[in-house]
Amino acid sequence: MAGLRSSVAWPGLMALALTAVLAGPALHAEDAPPAAQDAAAPGSHRTGSAGNRAASPPGSASTAEQHKLPPDSTTTQKLELPGRTLSFTATAGSIRLFDDKSEPQADIAYTSYQLDGADRASRPVTFFFNGGPGASSAYLQLGNAGPWRIGIDAASVTPSSKPELMPNADTWLDFTDLVFIDPVGTGYSRFVATGDEVRKRFFSVDGDVRSLSLVVRRWLEKHDRLASPKFITAESYGGIRGPKIVNNLQHDQGIGISGLILLSPLMDFRDYSGSSLMQYVASLPSYAAVAKQLKGPVTRADLADVERYASGEFLLDLVKGEADVEATNRLADKVASLTGIDQAVSRRLAGRFDVSEFRREFDRKNGRITGRYDGSVLGIDPYPDSSRSRSSDPSGDVLTAPLTSAAVELTTRKLNWRPEGSYELLSGAVNRSWDFGRGTSPPESTAELRQILALDPKLKLLVGHGLFDLATPYYGSKILLDQLPAFARPPRVKLVVYPGGHMFYSRDDARKAFRGEAEALMKEGREEAR
Repeated sequence: MAGLRSSVAWPGLMALALTAVLAGPALHAEDAPPAAQDAAAPGSHRTGSAGNRAASPPGSASTAEQHKLPPDSTTTQKLELPGRTLSFTATAGSIRLFDDKSEPQADIAYTSYQLDGADRASRPVTFFFNGGPGASSAYLQLGNAGPWRIGIDAASVTPSSKPELMPNADTWLDFTDLVFIDPVGTGYSRFVATGDEVRKRFFSVDGDVRSLSLVVRRWLEKHDRLASPKFITAESYGGIRGPKIVNNLQHDQGIGISGLILLSPLMDFRDYSGSSLMQYVASLPSYAAVAKQLKGPVTRADLADVERYASGEFLLDLVKGEADVEATNRLADKVASLTGIDQAVSRRLAGRFDVSEFRREFDRKNGRITGRYDGSVLGIDPYPDSSRSRSSDPSGDVLTAPLTSAAVELTTRKLNWRPEGSYELLSGAVNRSWDFGRGTSPPESTAELRQILALDPKLKLLVGHGLFDLATPYYGSKILLDQLPAFARPPRVKLVVYPGGHMFYSRDDARKAFRGEAEALMKEGREEAR
C-alpha cells in the first residue's frame, strides 16, 4: 500500500531482524527468444519475455518452465482526455533475474507506458515502487499516475464497489514515461528458483534494493533509455527502498537519477521502535488534524500551533517521564483537548497514544474506529466491547477487492498479458517473511539520502504526505528533513502536505496538486541536465 501492514511495528518484527543479509550472490538479468505466440488482441503484438533465457541452466529448466511468465505483450493505445489526446505504447511483461551461477531466480513483472513520437534522449522516464514490504505498484498506477485509474477514496469505496477503469486526466504520462514495477511476491512477480535461500535473499532490505536496481538498469538498456532523464517514485516503505535504490543505481549500476519522489514515506524505523519518544511527537499533529477535520476543512497551516507544541512543551514533558506527575498530567490534558479523547482515558495512558490506541479511543463512544491509513475515515468497530482492538482498517482494507480486480482487468484485457496464477495486491506472506536486517538496529534511509544528495548536486527530492495519515505521519518526515545539512535544504528538498491520508492522491485536489509538483520537479531536472 501503499504501505506498511502493521502499525509501523518494528518491535513485532525484531525476531526477523537478528540475522542480516549483508551480501547475497550477484544478480544479473537477460533476455529470451520469443516463446510460443499467444493470440494477440487487435492493435497488439507479443515479444519475447525480458526474462527467459535461450537455454535454462542445467538442473533448473523444468522449474523455470513451470514458473515462467508469458511473453511480453506490447500494445498501441490512445487516451482521450480533456483538451488532449495521448497516443502511447504500453508493455506488460517481465525481466528475469539470474544469480552469479546463471541459475534463474525470479521473474519481475512490470508495466510501462511510453509516449509516441517523443525524443527518447530528452523525455523523462519514471520508475514507480510501492511499499509494504509486500505491496504491488497498483496503488500508484491505478490511484495516481497511470493512464487509467479507479476511485480509491476510502470514504466512499467499499469492497463491492465496481472496479471501473476510467481515463485518468491527472496521469503523469504528459510529462514522463512510466514504469510500474512489482517486487517479487507482489503483483504477478514470482520466484523461479525454489528453496528458502532465494527467498531470504530477496525478502530483505539489501536484497530487495539490489534486485530492483538491477531491474531498473535492465529496463533502461532494453528500451534504449540510458540517456533519458530518470526519476524514482516510491511510497510508504518506499521511504526506505527509494533512497537506497538511488544509491545503488549511482554506485553499483552506473545509473544517474535526476530526482527522487517519495509519497507518505517512512525513512527511519528507529523513531517508531522501543521506547522512542519521537513516535508520540511525530503522531500528535496528525491526531489533532483528525479531530479538527470533524469541524470543517483543515490545512497544514491550521496545525502550526500543534506542531510548535509537539516539538516544544510536549517533548519536554515527555522527557521528564511519568515520574513527574505534574508534567504527565499536563501533557495528558493537552492531548485530550487537542484530540477530543476523554481526559480520564488520556491520563490513564499518560498522554502517550500509540496508533492503535488512538484509533480505538477516538470515537469509541459511538462504536467506531478510525482508519490507520486515513484517520478521517471512520468505520464500524466489529467488537466494540472487546478489551482489545480486533478490527480491520476501514481506510485500507476496503480497497483490496476493487484494486485487485481492476489490476487484473487492466493487465489481461487492456494490455493483453495473461499470466497464470493470482495477482498479489498486498502480500502478507512477503511482509511476514521480511528480514529487516542489521542486528538490533532498525532500518533507515537517511544515511543514503545524505549520500545521494551530496554526490549529485543536481538531484532533487520531493516528499508528499497526507495530514490524516496515521501509518506514516507527515510530521515525522518534517523532523527528519530538518536534520539534513545545508546542501539538502529547500527548494532542492521540498515537503508538501495535503488534506488526505496515506494515499492522499485518492482525493482529487491533492492528486492534481501533487501532479503539478512532480511535473515542476522534472522540468527543473531536464533543464539542469542540458
